[in-house]
Amino acid sequence: MGKFVITTRKNGEFQFNLKAGNGEVILASEGYTAKASCLNGIESVKKNAANDARYERKEAKNGKFFFNLKAGNGQVIGSSEMYESSAGRDKGIESVKRNAPDAVVDDQTA
Repeated sequence: MGKFVITTRKNGEFQFNLKAGNGEVILASEGYTAKASCLNGIESVKKNAANDARYERKEAKNGKFFFNLKAGNGQVIGSSEMYESSAGRDKGIESVKRNAPDAVVDDQTA
């Protein structure tokens, strides 16, 4: 079972990582100035994770592959790690779809 882990960056911003059951980070958020905004981002990931059209599949200049998960308004709500292959990236997307909807929240800032 996946979980969202909320942490604080060195600059004081909040961020979340979605971790798969094995502890691997499968989606990382931007920085948020308020914890409430970070929690809203988590809810948006849960809501949008199952919608394949929300995934933007990309290839970096270095030839590696990654994806962004976008909200209904087109804003990026999470980005993946870099993958060696497009197949690896697609497995990452499937992992987000599987793990995000029922993931618990682990707030490590409290």
